[in-house]
Amino acid sequence: QVQLVESGGGLVQAGGSLKLSCAASGSIFSLNRMGWYRQAPGKQRELVAVWRSGDATNYADSAKGRFTISTDNAKKTVYLQLNNLKPEDTAVYYCAMSRRLIGPTDYWGQGTQVTVSS
Repeated sequence: QVQLVESGGGLVQAGGSLKLSCAASGSIFSLNRMGWYRQAPGKQRELVAVWRSGDATNYADSAKGRFTISTDNAKKTVYLQLNNLKPEDTAVYYCAMSRRLIGPTDYWGQGTQVTVSS
């Protein structure tokens, strides 16, 4: 059984930084897409950043220049460095991993809360 375990969320003041981690365990082969989504209260889940094999990365406009996604494929781990955090970044952050480059996500993390105070 595959599990994604997230860590690194917390409470931080505006302008601060956090680093989220998500490690996969279980029988997973050829992870070709890893990403982070977030969901704020009353809002839909949205994509924050995604990595695809070949080291292609994409970011939501709100994340560009502040957040950085990275991976350690050998450890089946994806990271999200959050810098210059703003109150509007407050949300539950979910990691997602897939064997395919496009299409539905295969595996989801349980979510980690990020709260940014003003």
